[in-house]
Amino acid sequence: MSTATGGTAGDWDAIVVGSGIGGLVCAGYLVAAGRRVLVLEQHDVAGGNSHVFRRRRAYEFDVGVHYLGDCGPGGLLPSILGGLGLGERVRFHPMDPDGFDRIVLPSVTVDVPVGWPRYLDRLRQALPAEAEGLTRYIEICEAVARTCRTNATSAPGGKLPAVMLRWSRRTLTQLFDHCGLSARARTVLAAQSGNYGSAPASTLVVAHTMMIDDYLRGAYYPEGGGQTVAAALVELLESHGGTLLTRTRVGRVLVEHGRVAGVELTDGTEFRAPVVVSNADYRRTVLELCGGNENLPDAVVDRARDARMRLPTAVCYVALDRELPEQPNSNIWYWPNEDVEGAYARVEAGDLDELPFAFLSFASIKDPVPGSCCPPGHTNFQIMTACPPGYRHWGLDEGPARGARYRRDEAYLAAKNRLTDQMLDLAEAAIGPFREHLVHLETSTPVTQERYTLSTGGSAYGLQSWGRTGQRPDVRTGIEGLFLTGQNIHHGGGIVGVATSGAACASAILDRAVLPEVCRGAIYGNPELLPARGAGWDPLRVSRGAKRRDARGLAKLDHVAPAGS
Repeated sequence: MSTATGGTAGDWDAIVVGSGIGGLVCAGYLVAAGRRVLVLEQHDVAGGNSHVFRRRRAYEFDVGVHYLGDCGPGGLLPSILGGLGLGERVRFHPMDPDGFDRIVLPSVTVDVPVGWPRYLDRLRQALPAEAEGLTRYIEICEAVARTCRTNATSAPGGKLPAVMLRWSRRTLTQLFDHCGLSARARTVLAAQSGNYGSAPASTLVVAHTMMIDDYLRGAYYPEGGGQTVAAALVELLESHGGTLLTRTRVGRVLVEHGRVAGVELTDGTEFRAPVVVSNADYRRTVLELCGGNENLPDAVVDRARDARMRLPTAVCYVALDRELPEQPNSNIWYWPNEDVEGAYARVEAGDLDELPFAFLSFASIKDPVPGSCCPPGHTNFQIMTACPPGYRHWGLDEGPARGARYRRDEAYLAAKNRLTDQMLDLAEAAIGPFREHLVHLETSTPVTQERYTLSTGGSAYGLQSWGRTGQRPDVRTGIEGLFLTGQNIHHGGGIVGVATSGAACASAILDRAVLPEVCRGAIYGNPELLPARGAGWDPLRVSRGAKRRDARGLAKLDHVAPAGS
């Protein structure tokens, strides 16, 4: 196959642009069904927001996999992976079922347990004066969640229940109003909104409910870190005849006579295929990759241009030379102010004088694999918060997706350093002083996120509004042969959501009900084709793709225990 610059690199049955989990799952089902599949990734490693990075040959940090919901037996993500024959390749370790999330406000603390009934009990214990409103809230959310689950895992058809008809297009704020809940109760209930990056007034009840329902079915962490999920999917892809090329950026989707013909790389190389799946940012897909009005109706282009993204986030990566005493296997959501609506309004207006929240995620406590993320006796954790949209807060006019150089910009560095101090202050308010034990500290801003994933404005959570609040596109597009997957479509939202989107996209291409089939036990992939995992197996190395697997520059860990097969 020729890969000369400016030439034609070959023909495929399907090309997937972007190797986030949604793209890898879709590619996996296509290749398991016998299609010739090429996955193209502009970054150095596959995985999107599931990837990891390493520092000082001692610490490994997860970019986006802080915890996953519904990963027990029969869970949604295990079913999707199991349908590819990967059921034994990724193991999930449960977090504390009595409190996987600790919500901390100045006047109340709630440990969120597994199960809707226990969750309601905890809420009523913490907020006894609002028991009636909380009960009504949980009844509605649980009914909506049950309907969403049934619709996702069953064949289409049937009437929607009244509760779904009433609440499917309404916002979380409207539900709070209906239940007569106070500002403090709203903050407790929406404290985990950092998992999807939008305010209650901008979040559909369905989106919030699907998120919390996943976790109430059990919160888990992948053993060995988030990169293990991507690595298993890359193993499946390559062992079944597919190809992953990293450091390969797509410049445009080729459209001929109204249908997809392949892609062209930024260096001019062309790959031809009758099917292209975009796991890239939706707005970039429409406005840049597809040429906007050149290939799509004006209404579609205008809608993409006017679409708003969910809020971006910043993450502070922390390593300590000691363990944290008595810290349970749970996350902490620390809200210094008990008005969630006001906190989000300030961020959306560009005000970060007071951070809305701090989310603390302790990888070294969650992961049972010895030494996987830090040396024994050390602590590895992350602090996350929401940030304003756009570039103004960072002193920039545009982002790195358009070539902006920012890493040494004085205004950018000043804003980044100030935010880092603010996040450390909130974290110490939540767990006590730790600064004197810092051995590694770095912060990723929304600009960093855009640099690595090319997401609009650095948002990790995709579209907030596309025509109307909460609405998102489906897997099909107005161009024949072009399909969508990832955070921006209506299935997307977190790792489990994008994996679901990948299965839905494969369903549309293969004309098969993939998700219902695998939830009933169907297996598309052949486990016997998967490669053996010897001592020293490294998911980061695997995720670079076969062509670049042994290229220079792979960061390693000195203390990692040998991996078995």
